Amino acid sequence: NEIRLMVYDFDGVMTDNRAVLDQTGVESVVVNRSDGLAVSKIKQKGIPQVILSTEVNPVVQKRAEKLDIPCLQGIGDKKRALSDYLSEHGLCRENVLYVGNDTNDYEVMRWVGMCAAPSDAHPLILEIADVVTRAAGGYGVLRELWSTLEKDFD
Repeated sequence: NEIRLMVYDFDGVMTDNRAVLDQTGVESVVVNRSDGLAVSKIKQKGIPQVILSTEVNPVVQKRAEKLDIPCLQGIGDKKRALSDYLSEHGLCRENVLYVGNDTNDYEVMRWVGMCAAPSDAHPLILEIADVVTRAAGGYGVLRELWSTLEKDFD
């Protein structure tokens, strides 16, 4: 299936699933700049991308803004949210590549055309992933995935 949309979970894919919490309650995460490069390369190929996150956190929105891709946050039912998004944009689930790492990604990953996971994803997710990166979450998962798939977009 031709990939026409790439969807990313945030925590555990673009991050190592850890957060730093300071004494005032401000949370921050570490992201990988090589993933940002991958997002821009994918954008150059004309493939839309979106972050789909269960969490509601300003850090997710800031990262999405920096990457200049849409971000849907506070999503309890990722499959339903993605289905609605696809309907709004005239896309088919068979043409979606979803990158996730934990059990809240399971149903949507089984539903889309192709799915990928970082090497340190939950065992249930590793079991269903079409592609498992050597990189762990937060350590260049999207960059590695792009390197793997790049030839398919030429």
